[in-house]
Amino acid sequence: MYPVLTLCPVCKNEMNVTRLHCPSCETVVEGRFAAGHFANLSQEQLDFIFTFVRCEGKLTRVETELGISYPTIRNRLHEVIRALGYEPGKDESPEVNDEKRRVVLEDLDAGKISPDDAMRILRGEE
Repeated sequence: MYPVLTLCPVCKNEMNVTRLHCPSCETVVEGRFAAGHFANLSQEQLDFIFTFVRCEGKLTRVETELGISYPTIRNRLHEVIRALGYEPGKDESPEVNDEKRRVVLEDLDAGKISPDDAMRILRGEE
């Protein structure tokens, strides 16, 4: 068996899966089917994901199992995240330094700002 082609070998546009076949009972289903989120990943990327999940996301275990360094693991993980259409770190909230956190909590305690305002500031929304 070969993996499903997700890109046309001629024009490089996205391919559609239109036919499914059961080799056991010879049932054939035709239509337009989504290939799934992981269909565009290379075999190396899929192997990395399986190892990552098997190691429960613990990077030290992935390091040991694959025999590669922490920075290499992070690079591979970021590569997979990008291949899935996301940007690594985009959803992370910005860091709030200790001084700003202290000032926000003091302002909250003094009644200068509301709890909702404090949360927005600490999330980096203001």
